Amino acid sequence: MAVVPKIDIVGHAFNGEDLLSRLTDLQVDLLMMDVSLPKMDGIDTMRMLHKKSPGLKVLAYSALSEIEYVNSMLIEGASGYLIKGGTAEEVVLAVETVMDGGCYISPLARASIDRGYKHTGKRIEGEYVGLTTREREIIRLIALEQTNTEIAAALFIGEETVKTHRKNLMQKLNVRSAAGLVKYAVDRCWV
Repeated sequence: MAVVPKIDIVGHAFNGEDLLSRLTDLQVDLLMMDVSLPKMDGIDTMRMLHKKSPGLKVLAYSALSEIEYVNSMLIEGASGYLIKGGTAEEVVLAVETVMDGGCYISPLARASIDRGYKHTGKRIEGEYVGLTTREREIIRLIALEQTNTEIAAALFIGEETVKTHRKNLMQKLNVRSAAGLVKYAVDRCWV
């Protein structure tokens, strides 16, 4: 087991909302955060954390190694991405790297990124999926064959707003049609 000098755990949170509210009461140098959080997922939480505490170092800690999660967390401001199940030595290395101002990406996450390069031929930045909660709701409803009018009614927003979200989703995900959005949602088991 690794000896971990100068690391004190000062608290924990149960979900993204709890985390954001608890941070005001704690002195935190580094935050380890899962991508899969209840109520508010890690990507949305990271986005809000970056606005609230831009200097806070965050190490994503997740079982999810797919390129879109790695990239989304890093683009939203995480300082590294660690895959669960690694050794205690890897956790210490990740923490030390991030605390020294570096970016740690675990080998499993790096392999996912490398596969993404080979498969898509795109640079890592092209794989960003940092969809907002609203965008994920809309893409899911599109995949469930809802019309713009039905989506607007279900989400209590205007039909023009739905059209704008649809257009932005197509640009963000680099797809050319609603069928591309549906395929994206189905590939990720959102429907």
